[in-house]
Parts: sequence; C-alpha cells; structure tokens
Amino acid sequence: MLRLLLLRHAKSAWPAGVADRERPLARRGLKAAPLMGGYIADEGLIPDRVLVSPARRTAETWELASHDWRRQPWHGFEEGIYEATPGELLDVVRHRGEDGGSLMLVGHNPGMEEFARELLLPEEAVRLPVKYPTAGLAVIDLPAARWADVAPESGTLERFVTPKQLGGEED
Repeated sequence: MLRLLLLRHAKSAWPAGVADRERPLARRGLKAAPLMGGYIADEGLIPDRVLVSPARRTAETWELASHDWRRQPWHGFEEGIYEATPGELLDVVRHRGEDGGSLMLVGHNPGMEEFARELLLPEEAVRLPVKYPTAGLAVIDLPAARWADVAPESGTLERFVTPKQLGGEED
C-alpha cells in the first residue's frame, strides 16, 4: 500500500507585472501553509519524499509547511508539476516516486483536483469537495507496491483537509 498526499499551494497574491511562476503567497497563504504543516506533523502524515512545483507560491507553501517538522523528508523541485494535467501528474508519480513509502506533491489547480479525482475509485471520488481550495490536502491510499504500478480509479480517500476546517480562513 502506498500513500500519496496532494497539497495545493496556499493562497497566492496577484501583484501587477509579476509572471505567474513568480507570484508569492498572499497574507492568508502565509498563515495557512504553516497551519497545514502543523496538522500534517501532528497527524503523523509527514511523507518520505516530496516533489514541489518550481513556482514561487508552491516553494513558499512547502517551506512554511515543513519548517517546524522534526524529520525533514527528501524533497526536490519537479518541473513536471507546474501547469500539469492529471496524466502528466500520474507520470511524475510513476517515474519520480521511490518504491514503498509515502509521496507528497505540492502543486496547482486544476491539475491537483482533477488528478485526485482520477486516482480515486468512483465511489471515493464523490467524497472530494466540489472545490479543492488553496492549501487543501488530499491523502490517498493506493493499492500498489511500487509507484510505477499506480493506476487511475484505484485509490481510497483517507482524508481531505482544508485550513478552514482547522480554524484558518483559507477556503
């Protein structure tokens, strides 16, 4: 059994003249990212490996979320996550995940939401909210021994958590 965590970046700002990849987190995002990171740590969900989109807002989300973790997992930037389709995200998981353990992707919508829906069994996909808010976290258990064997419509939604559920204001 493998575990995949899909963390959408926290709320970003839209400063004039700033390229999409360089958009920073907004004030709400700066609060939500560590809130979600604390939840991940408190719940024993710290992954073994983390792949982060190279966009500024995802890098900042990752840094703030993981800052206080006692155990820092291996992490790296993955170009294939930025503006990725669900199929491209599946390729990232299959080719960049290491056998066994848990993997987290820190990325963007609409790709993250669509990818989560495609990975889940149909009866599980309906448990996802209609909207995948910023800083939302999906935890998906997959019945595979290797990341290369992960298949669509096979996962179980272990939980879906938002900053609002934790007392934040992100949704």
